[in-house]
Amino acid sequence: MRAVQVREHGGPDRLEVIDTSPSVPGPGDLLVDVAAAGVNYIDTYQREGIHPIPTPFVLGLEGAGTVRAVGDGVSEVSVGDRVAWKDVRGSYAEQVVVPAASAVPVPDGVGDDVAAALPLQGMTAHYLATSTYPVGSGDWTVVHAAAGGVGLLLTQIIKRRGGRVLATTSTAEKAELARGAGADEIASYDDFVERARELTDGEGVPVVYDGVGRSTFERGLDALRPRGLMVLYGASSGQVPPFDLQTLNPKGSLFVTRPTLVHYTLDRKELMSRAGDLFAWVADGSLDVRIGGRYPLDAARQAHEDLQGRRTTGKLLLLPR
Repeated sequence: MRAVQVREHGGPDRLEVIDTSPSVPGPGDLLVDVAAAGVNYIDTYQREGIHPIPTPFVLGLEGAGTVRAVGDGVSEVSVGDRVAWKDVRGSYAEQVVVPAASAVPVPDGVGDDVAAALPLQGMTAHYLATSTYPVGSGDWTVVHAAAGGVGLLLTQIIKRRGGRVLATTSTAEKAELARGAGADEIASYDDFVERARELTDGEGVPVVYDGVGRSTFERGLDALRPRGLMVLYGASSGQVPPFDLQTLNPKGSLFVTRPTLVHYTLDRKELMSRAGDLFAWVADGSLDVRIGGRYPLDAARQAHEDLQGRRTTGKLLLLPR
């Protein structure tokens, strides 16, 4: 089978397509033919060595496809079933071994592309708005990079909970996409603090959802109300440098958290609950999943360049077949 390998850490040019032997599912595992693999910022961190993984390794953490074989002890999944997954290394490939406990059944009516686009970004948006800060009716929120994969989904989930969204975008085209997802107001990265204050009569917003990082983090604190929450869940502009916690005191006894999806899907019940909500919303038409780009495996480098160059909207997918 073919797969995308990182031979050594570095830029997108370090991605190479290799031929490798297909894996065999062990006990409790599934062998899945990958229909689509999700491209995520965490993939670029692993490629660069920010999240160090011993090289060489096959990149990719999420996807969707059809079960080809099952290992011993698997009873709830059968050959021919469609499944999606997250946090399974090696997903940039024609086949991948997925632990059955990590596989989520894909319901009829949800296509493979959409199923592959939801596990990481969809469940991230879900936990951000329902658990990290449970958005309430009338809450103003700041959503950075609102035209991105998480941003578009997060905006829609906030709106279905009755919240209001001040979305930041970098272009007029991205602003229109954010409005289409339900954003109430649009701001640039230069004036979002002032707009947040204006919209809340000077008080500030209860929460800022920040997947951008270095270029927005410290200014985002100024958009928060007293005891407000900064949710830093990504770093598309670079990692936030070391930060003096004493700064949070004069700014209003603020809170800062750096969540990650693994701690919001700690058991299968929680995993299935979040996935079930997302698939149900897609099936009934109330959650729109924008696929911003589809690339063959040979174009994995281009996908990474487009993602990090902030030339994309919505979700990027690799299509192995």
